[in-house]
Amino acid sequence: MMPSIVLLRYLLLWCCVSGFALLDGVSPRSVQGEPLSGSMWERLVSDAEQLHLPTAFLKNIPPDFIRFEFDDLRTYAAEYHLGEHRLVLNRSLSFNAAGRVLKPLSKMTHKELEVLYHELFHAYMDYLASTGGQTAGIDDASASLLDVARRLQACRYTDVAIAPLAHRQHETESRYLTQSESWEALNETWAVFIGWAIWSQLEVERKGGGSIIHQQRYLDQWAQRLGQAFSHGEFRGYYVPQDEEERRMTQKRFLAGQSQLTWEEAKALMMQVLGFSIEVVGHIAKSPGLSVVINAPSPC
Repeated sequence: MMPSIVLLRYLLLWCCVSGFALLDGVSPRSVQGEPLSGSMWERLVSDAEQLHLPTAFLKNIPPDFIRFEFDDLRTYAAEYHLGEHRLVLNRSLSFNAAGRVLKPLSKMTHKELEVLYHELFHAYMDYLASTGGQTAGIDDASASLLDVARRLQACRYTDVAIAPLAHRQHETESRYLTQSESWEALNETWAVFIGWAIWSQLEVERKGGGSIIHQQRYLDQWAQRLGQAFSHGEFRGYYVPQDEEERRMTQKRFLAGQSQLTWEEAKALMMQVLGFSIEVVGHIAKSPGLSVVINAPSPC
C-alpha cells in the first residue's frame, strides 16, 4: 500500500511540474493580443514622464485601444497592424524577455525606445484616423494634426519619388500612390521622425544630464543633429505596394530623398506630438543647418 501512495504522489508532482513547464512554453501569440490594462498603460505613461519623454499624445489614446503582443521577430523589431490596433513587439522589449508584459522604459536602450515610440505613434495615428478626430477625448492639437495629415496625404504623398534600389539613392522613379499607399507612406515618414526625435533627445540628454527643453545648449545640439539628419535624407518613409506583381519583387518601396519629411511636417510634429512650444520651435529654426530645409519651396 505505501509504495502505491508514494508512487501516486510522485505522479501528481510530475503532472504539476510538467503542467507549469507546458504553460511557460506557450507561444506568446497564443496568450497575448489582449488590450493593455489601465494600470499597465498608466505605468508606461509614468515611465515616459520620468524620462522626460512626450506623453500628451499618449494620453489621447484610450488604455484599451492597443492590443500588445510579443514574438520572436526576425526581420523587424516591431510591427503595427492598422485596423486591428495590434502592436507586435520583439520579446526583447518584454519584461525578462518572457513575452508577457512590457518591460520598464528605464530598462530599455535608446534604440529600443526609438522603436517603441515609432510604433506608439502609429497607434496614435490609427486612433485618430479611426475616430475621424471627432472623439470628445481628443485635444485640439490632435484634431489639427489629423487635418494636416489628410491635406498632405493628398497634395504631397500621392505623387512621390522612390528609390527602387536602397543602395542607389540617386536613382529615382516617380510613383502615383493609391490612397492606402499614400497614407502608409505618410505614417511611416512621420513615425521615422518621431522615433529619431526620441532617440536623439535621449542621446543628447545622456551626455549632458539635462532636458533639451530646459537647457538651451542641449537644445542647440538637438537642432544640429536635426539639420544633419535632414541633409542625410534620414526622414524617409516607405509603403507596401498594392500591386501583386510589384510585391513579388519587393515588400517595401522606400521614398527618395526629395520626398522626405518637410519642415512644415517637422514643425507640426514637434508642436503637436513632441510637445515643443512655439518658442522652442522658433529657436530650433535658427539653427544654421536647417536653413535649406526651412527655405525650400512648399510642395503644397
